[in-house]
Order: sequence, then C-alpha cells, then structure tokens
Amino acid sequence: MKPKEFKFLKEHELCRLATASKDGEPHVTPVIYALDSYDIVIATDYGTKKLKNIMENPKVALVVDEFRPNKGLMIQGRCEVLERGEEYLRLLNILFDRFDFYRKNSWKEGEAPILRIRAEKCASWSIE
Repeated sequence: MKPKEFKFLKEHELCRLATASKDGEPHVTPVIYALDSYDIVIATDYGTKKLKNIMENPKVALVVDEFRPNKGLMIQGRCEVLERGEEYLRLLNILFDRFDFYRKNSWKEGEAPILRIRAEKCASWSIE
C-alpha cells in the first residue's frame, strides 16, 4: 500500500465489505473499521451473512470511497476471525478507542467476533 493510500484509509471509517460463500455467492455490506497498522479491524455479530461467508471463504474485498470528488481505494485480502484471547482483547481496545458507539455499547470476549483483514492487493483512483 502506498503512503497516500494508507493516509486515505486512516482518514475514513466506513467501507463496503464484500464476502462470498463457499459457492461464490457474493454479499456486500457497509461496515465501520479501525486500523491496526495496515490491517483492517471490523466488529461483527454472530449470525450475520458476512461472518458465515468468511468462515466458509476467508477471501474478502473492501472499498473505501468518496463520491465528490470521486476517489477511493479497493483492498483484496484474507480475513481472520478472532473470538477470544490476548489478540482479540488488543483489537477490541483498538475498536473502543476509535468509536464512541462501541465504548458506550461495549462487549466482552465471546460476545462478538472481530475480523482482521490483511491486505494482499490494493488499487486506488484519484487519491492525491
């Protein structure tokens, strides 16, 4: 990821996350995210389609963009699901630090999975 792309990613908090089932059925949903270095960190709930898809197929893509002016970043990578443990708690604190909503509606280990996406490919447009 180029420095200008990373800066763009840090300046935003909403993306569209694309997942696919083991059969390749696509699913896209808007989610808020935080960063752990270059990794994308997202909280989700049990029972969601995106979590089911990721458990079947860890390949994901996401887009962070702006309409006016039209610019954005697309990331493809692999998603890891964390549910408990030291790393889970560390990422949970990153989410709590980033989002007031999460601090006010906090949860504990085992109550909501955390997704960590490692970028394998990035493409951007009109990011200066």
